[in-house]
Amino acid sequence: MRRMSLALLAAIAGSSLATPTFAQHADHAAAKIDPALAAAVADPLRKEDAVRDVYRKPDQTLAFFDVGPAMKVGEYAPGGGWYSRLLGIYLAPKGKLVGLFADASAANAQRQAATQAAVAKFPAEVAEWAKQPAEKFSALTLGAIPDAEKGTFDRILVMRALHNMLRSNVADSEIRKMRELLKPGGMIGIEQHRAKADAPFAYTDGSKGYLREADIIKFMEIHGFTFVGKSEANANPKDPANWPGGVWTLPPSLDGAKDDAEKAKLQAIGESDRMTLLFAKRP
Repeated sequence: MRRMSLALLAAIAGSSLATPTFAQHADHAAAKIDPALAAAVADPLRKEDAVRDVYRKPDQTLAFFDVGPAMKVGEYAPGGGWYSRLLGIYLAPKGKLVGLFADASAANAQRQAATQAAVAKFPAEVAEWAKQPAEKFSALTLGAIPDAEKGTFDRILVMRALHNMLRSNVADSEIRKMRELLKPGGMIGIEQHRAKADAPFAYTDGSKGYLREADIIKFMEIHGFTFVGKSEANANPKDPANWPGGVWTLPPSLDGAKDDAEKAKLQAIGESDRMTLLFAKRP
């Protein structure tokens, strides 16, 4: 069953379903920004992270995802903590941030131990970053979801992580588990490196970081979600999205750049072109 994702996307690619009619969905590029969110984005605690705001548009992105300050929000695969630090500042006064870590139950003992360690340290780590009480934060692994957590989340954010789920052949199971966590009508916000609409499937299977927008929309619809809309807040038309080495060719990774001149050229392009999509849980 875990290999269903790639086969499913391949089937979508060869069908008329690969091109949904976007006319029925408004492009919500200019969502109203909550003053509390604007204040969190401008917080001096984010001084180092703010350098990347020009590429990641966190205020516009979270406003489009309709993340409110009193919500319970899950962040999938928190990783380096760039969004965790901002969400910690924004949500701690009235809401709650929960780190959602991948199901590692089928992984080796070392990976399982690393996942459990990450879950255990997440609350204190975010509390230190955001200078907020640790009880405002929690974490869990999708491999062991307590019944009390199911149906309690307002939003779940998947930030540039769907390609990793596909590469690991766990996208189906992870999205199903996230759906269990959401309240009726709760929503998943997805930000993802965007391939060209006509890019070949061999380039858009997750291995290069880029995915096709139409594939993701249909994938989420199949898994019990309604496509609410999209924002172009994170679009970058300068990215050709066809790098042989994948998205990691661009900043911040700059993988494979041979010299300073090449790095400067890539820096001028900026970070990847990204889709920003919102989906609501269907009954």
